[in-house]
Amino acid sequence: MNNEHQTTCAEQFETTANGLLIHAPAKINLSLLIAGKRPDGFHKIETIMAKVTFYDEILIEPGEKSGIELLCKGPEWAPAGKENLIYSAAQMLLDTRGMAADLKITLTKNIPAGSGLGSASSDAAATLLGLNEYLELGLNTQELSKLASYLGSDVSFFINGPMALCTGRGEKIKKLDENFNFLALLLLPDISVSTKRVYANYTHNHSLYKALSERINNHIRENRIDLVVRMCANMLQESSFGLVSDLAELKNKAELLGIGPLCLSGSGAAMFYIFDDNNITTAQVYKHKLKETIDCRSIIVSNNRW
Repeated sequence: MNNEHQTTCAEQFETTANGLLIHAPAKINLSLLIAGKRPDGFHKIETIMAKVTFYDEILIEPGEKSGIELLCKGPEWAPAGKENLIYSAAQMLLDTRGMAADLKITLTKNIPAGSGLGSASSDAAATLLGLNEYLELGLNTQELSKLASYLGSDVSFFINGPMALCTGRGEKIKKLDENFNFLALLLLPDISVSTKRVYANYTHNHSLYKALSERINNHIRENRIDLVVRMCANMLQESSFGLVSDLAELKNKAELLGIGPLCLSGSGAAMFYIFDDNNITTAQVYKHKLKETIDCRSIIVSNNRW
């Protein structure tokens, strides 16, 4: 698959000669609001997330060693072995079914960590989905979502989707059925942002939350996700840019080229622009400008179908 133009939706599962290949898509936050802080210290969020056609790949094969063997390769870094959420997902699924299995799992890491694209969460969800298929466990979406909620706030979304309103810590999923097809330019700066630090640095603005939430929920009721996108509402942006000034500078430089406004995905560092007319020629022009003018990598993606 072309690493710079990924506008075609891959199949979720592909059977290989000796196993099963699962695609784990990235997500972008079309909106991200902070509703306040919970008693357990986590923040309450309201976010519309959409999967896009940019994938990690997970290959499940019969194990050559006892238990779970996890290998990581690809252009981006990921922890190997028990430090990876893939390992936790696989072990948890086997434990809940009272099973033991010798498995070789190979992760090809294409989505950068610390980018706000949900890659570790997507990898964990893909592992649950893939093992359910590979081992013929027959678990339904609700059962897989419950397991996913123990692994992290975003993992349940990746079991569901492809676009949803996520609330609570992100684990409460309300699927949005509007057929919102889009083309986006996704900026992938060589910057890693700590989600934990961004939340720690966040100062809540309740009146802003109330105003944005009312507008966004009205747009959802009207099936006008396009109007939500135009708002470019991400209440973590100020905190993220305050911690990582290079990211704010990059946004300004990119927008001076004529693209924008750019929206931050999650807590960053990835940013995106959705084209109103789905014009891939325009997207390619800006992609070239970003590379030549400010040396920023970007890829062209579309919405994922599953």
